[in-house]
Amino acid sequence: MSLHIVLFQPEIPANTGNIARTCLAVNATLHLIHPLGFSTEDKMLRRSGLDYWHDVKIEYHDSIDDLYQAHPTGEYYYIENFGTKYYSEVDFSEAEKALFFVFGRETTGIPKELLVGKETRCLRIHMADNDKVRSLNLSNTAAIIAYDVMKQQGFPGMH
Repeated sequence: MSLHIVLFQPEIPANTGNIARTCLAVNATLHLIHPLGFSTEDKMLRRSGLDYWHDVKIEYHDSIDDLYQAHPTGEYYYIENFGTKYYSEVDFSEAEKALFFVFGRETTGIPKELLVGKETRCLRIHMADNDKVRSLNLSNTAAIIAYDVMKQQGFPGMH
């Protein structure tokens, strides 16, 4: 099993940088779906202090369909605040296929038309029922999911 974090058209470079660091820490592949709201040119990364960027396994895709074509046997989950079940309800402990967790734009999430027919694969994270918080920060959400999957699998390859 391999872990993949997918960012659909990310807009905030700091979130992507934090997620890249998490991917490196858990040996996950980061997938970035264009367009990006920032540059990943070498000088921009150095200016942001992302000196570990070149160590992260990163794949760039022009569209989500390109991702699906590149990884047709993956098991895809979509993280959204309207998910049909909580991430904690899914058993990833014995996953044999590559696991892909797709996160949407910081401002608008994953376009709903991309989720038609995938509603049972939409997962959410527990939050207080107080209507004060629409969603968690993207990098925090990705870390929650990544570390829960790693925990369920006994933290393979980690110490």
